[in-house]
Amino acid sequence: MSLASAGPCDRAIATAAAGGSTTHPRGTLAATILGSSLAFIDGSVVNVGLPAIEHDLASSGASDVSIGWLINAYLLPLGALVLFGGVAGDRFGRKRVFLIGLALFTAASLAATLAPTFAWLLAARAVQGIGAAFLMPASLALLGAAFSGEARGRAVGTWAAAGAVTGAIGPLAGGWLIDAVGWRSIFLINLPLAAASAWLGWRYVDESRSGDAAPLDVGGALLATAGLGALTYGLTLVAARSGGATASGLLGSDAAGLASVLAGAVLLAAFVALEARLGARAMMPLALFGTKSFVGVSLLTFFLYAALGGMLVLLPYLLIRDGGYSAAAAGAALLPLPVAMGLGSRAAGRLAEFVGARVLLTVGPIVVAAGFALFLRVEHGAVDYVSVVLPALVLIACGLTLSVAPLTSAVMGVVDASHVGSASGVNNAIARIAGLIATALLGFVLAGDASAPGFVARFHGAAAVGALLALAAGAAAFLLVSRSPDRRAPAPTAAP
Repeated sequence: MSLASAGPCDRAIATAAAGGSTTHPRGTLAATILGSSLAFIDGSVVNVGLPAIEHDLASSGASDVSIGWLINAYLLPLGALVLFGGVAGDRFGRKRVFLIGLALFTAASLAATLAPTFAWLLAARAVQGIGAAFLMPASLALLGAAFSGEARGRAVGTWAAAGAVTGAIGPLAGGWLIDAVGWRSIFLINLPLAAASAWLGWRYVDESRSGDAAPLDVGGALLATAGLGALTYGLTLVAARSGGATASGLLGSDAAGLASVLAGAVLLAAFVALEARLGARAMMPLALFGTKSFVGVSLLTFFLYAALGGMLVLLPYLLIRDGGYSAAAAGAALLPLPVAMGLGSRAAGRLAEFVGARVLLTVGPIVVAAGFALFLRVEHGAVDYVSVVLPALVLIACGLTLSVAPLTSAVMGVVDASHVGSASGVNNAIARIAGLIATALLGFVLAGDASAPGFVARFHGAAAVGALLALAAGAAAFLLVSRSPDRRAPAPTAAP
């Protein structure tokens, strides 16, 4: 389970592509599953490897203040460019963009394996994020273009099941590799997977593109990346300084942090203005936000995935730093999340058909909030998994299952059929950006008093914030999402 790889509306992106047929259905499916697995594995394993990487690269700038950038260096280009990557595939060919993204991801994985310094590793992670921003939407669009009807449903279901399996075994296998071989092995394992995916993609995947693909919104992509980068840098610095850490090396002063936040806000405002001017040619058409229901599901996604993004980083840190867990044990501790979502998503989807998506989108986050509240029972030196951690994770997993399953249908239900792909892509980008901002603010927890009791106290504060964010997600659904969303967002229109 990882924000870096899994989006809440991935199925809808595949469904939005014009379906057809392929001469090599098994080869196409295998290529897209292996390619997507790269992002799934790295997204879920790196969280478990943070303490080991911090210890090994401490002399070159890795610290509790800067370690969160290993997550954000990946999430930043992924969140900012995933919409751009989807349009690039539609315009220039999905197979071509898939292979380009795969090549970037593979080269960056090799660079990460050989990284001599923390700055080198951060640069490699950023290139991985760029590769994933092209790889992920292209793989889903290839499925949508290669299959139609019931065959498409089976193909997307197989892809989703493979992602669930990867999300479940990734942290466990990665943790074992970290303990047995070292953290570099979690990047090295990408190379054989990438080679197999590239060969299958080159040999068996048919090229496809959209006949009416929108022009590339290069200006929007640059503004979104620069704005999110400046905002993330500033928030990371402010959080670290507020946590009591002395910022140095990769970080700067308080004034630099505030200036960076302001610059990020200005750049993002310019991005919104540009998207409004471009209309239907924008990579994020603002007309999608023309109904309360779409605003509601967007706010729900942001709040819920911000809470989840913080927990996925902090919990392994807690188990390893204060509980004395090995990396493999910390990875295994997260299994309830992907297992519950994999087993329960189909049932939750059927339940949503009877009671309505709004009910589950309201109740699910409340259950998640209860799970976060249970983390307040964690005590220093007594991080008991069965009686303390597991009940909290089970509740969070159940709440997420109730929330994520109907989210796709809720997003698809408030836009017209021709813009399902755009709406789903925007929702996925919001989820990743939420994780990006949450990770940037983790300096409030990871920095400051390095003693275990101090860290546990700050973990309690983060759990309380996570519970409040989950409650805010439920409130957004209850107040804004329609019971029967029959009023759809107006179709984006081209700018004059």
